[in-house]
Amino acid sequence: MKIAVCPGSFDPVTLGHMDIINRASKLFDKVIVLVMVNSAKKYSFSVEERVELLQKVIKDLPNVTVDSSEGLLADYLKEKEASAIVKGLRAVTDFEYEFQMALANKKLYPEAETVFLVTKSENMYLSSSIVKEIASYGGEITDFVPEPILGTIKERLVKEK
Repeated sequence: MKIAVCPGSFDPVTLGHMDIINRASKLFDKVIVLVMVNSAKKYSFSVEERVELLQKVIKDLPNVTVDSSEGLLADYLKEKEASAIVKGLRAVTDFEYEFQMALANKKLYPEAETVFLVTKSENMYLSSSIVKEIASYGGEITDFVPEPILGTIKERLVKEK
């Protein structure tokens, strides 16, 4: 069985994330969407909330599950016997960072390959940071996040201002 892991902070999950997750689900037998914790980042949603939001939007993808981890991605991959890391790329700046991470992960866990999926053109500008910025000013984010979690995201991000 080919297992892939889609790691990220997903704070919050966007339609761009969902595009990559959907496409990965067609390429692999099992996909684990992994909510990662970076102690240097300030999050709008707790790990548990991010997992819950993702579970709501992947429920129609039978081969996709959601998990979280605070450790090294390579250690998680070993534990789950995953053969791939799936990352979405929007621009050259994404590639530079993700390429560096792919090389480090390959060194730590040679059995896994990093697979880059290029985002659809309509998602090239989309990021969780942009969603948070727009929502914090009361802007409309309907076209940026999955409908089942739109209300939850709006409620949290508008309150933060």
